[in-house]
Amino acid sequence: MAVSPLHQAAARQPDAIALLSSGQRYSYRQLSQQVIALGAWLSQQGLTRGDKLAAIASNCVNMVLLYWACVDRGLLFSPLSPKFPDQQLLEIMQRLQLNQLWCPDEHRAQLWQHAQRLQPDFNALAESLADSNNQPPEIEIDRPVDILLTSGSSGLPKGAVHSLSNHIANASGSLQRISLSTNDGWLLSLPLFHIGGLAIVNRCALSAATIVMVDDNLPLSEQLQRDPISHLSLVATQLQRLLADSPASLSKVKCLLLGGGAIGTELTDALQQLGISAFTSYGMTEMGSQITTSAAHILGSGELLPNRELCIKDGVIWVKGATLFLGYLQPDGSLLRDTDSDGWFCTKDRGYFDEHGQLHIQGRSDNMFICGGENIQPEEVEAALKLHPQIVDAIVFGEANEEFGLLPSAILKTRDGTLPSEAELTEFLLPKIARFKRPRVYYAWPHGDFQGLKVQRKKVIQAIITTP
Repeated sequence: MAVSPLHQAAARQPDAIALLSSGQRYSYRQLSQQVIALGAWLSQQGLTRGDKLAAIASNCVNMVLLYWACVDRGLLFSPLSPKFPDQQLLEIMQRLQLNQLWCPDEHRAQLWQHAQRLQPDFNALAESLADSNNQPPEIEIDRPVDILLTSGSSGLPKGAVHSLSNHIANASGSLQRISLSTNDGWLLSLPLFHIGGLAIVNRCALSAATIVMVDDNLPLSEQLQRDPISHLSLVATQLQRLLADSPASLSKVKCLLLGGGAIGTELTDALQQLGISAFTSYGMTEMGSQITTSAAHILGSGELLPNRELCIKDGVIWVKGATLFLGYLQPDGSLLRDTDSDGWFCTKDRGYFDEHGQLHIQGRSDNMFICGGENIQPEEVEAALKLHPQIVDAIVFGEANEEFGLLPSAILKTRDGTLPSEAELTEFLLPKIARFKRPRVYYAWPHGDFQGLKVQRKKVIQAIITTP
């Protein structure tokens, strides 16, 4: 039995700033007491250990409070994207049996017909705590604590269930590679319905560091100059924009955790000149976020972090360890964790270790296709294309061909919206990949919103192949 990392931080550093939102500061003592009061309120509404609480909202202070209150009370915090339409949310809620709901959006009335609507008065709860010193409840850290949807690359998104001990193991391993202290602040730039967002919350609690909420009323460059942000999670395109438009905005940043694929030397060189430590990582929802992490200037996706194990069988990555989730939630309430007899979980990602112990990701095994008897891994070709100075993003896929079965085609997003000529691209790729892997057809990036935390490659491809 123990108390949550939030309350432990409040005991060690009560006056440290736990959360900063649009100029409003919450100390660890204040946040701890508000979470205790909110947990008591949830219990008064009839929620008991094992119940699931859906939370549909963008990142906000109240979402963080709800997460820690669910941890305290043994509830399963189940954040869902507010970008989902009602019908999709209803399907997910019914499939995962999410019968309690917090959603501040007054236009979601259809959802409240299928779940108990919870409406805590967060301000009143905070005001009632002015002189209180309530003690946090003891918890069992190995019990289920949240449900996060996977990306759903094959079929419907699954509900991955974690314990607090999974999150603590992931965060503590990450902190051994990326230093974080009480005087640091990590911008919560990733949503809490994504494992990367929840990982930031857990890392900050373990370190008694500050969570800095994104200010939607300011450009990122201005918020970086206004707020005490020392740590930042970005994808390469965001970093490129900052370096091009406002490199001075990064002057307070000590550490960048970069996602979204390979990082070019142009970016890593610029960061080194600014004195910023940058890291690349490989991770997944089922492992609680990061699995490997290394300095961004080193080729590859990093070295294995503590509390994880990784092996490669027939070119495919398998993982296990203290960070591995409890399983996927099934309709009958049970958990299914599809591991082999030795406890290894298949990631379906292809990769290899180089002689320096760096993991290299070659792509999803279910993205690979065969062209004239040769295997083509789209991510390898995409990485080569993205080295071109005009190409921002690329998706490679196989198009039907009578002679070869499938021939590689590429969808390109460029800086100015125009495609380089096929001859130029062929010449550019020749020294980088085998000739049979080069795309035979190039398409311009389709119009539409395909960008989540990852580009929705299947939707991009579908938009191209269905265009007359």
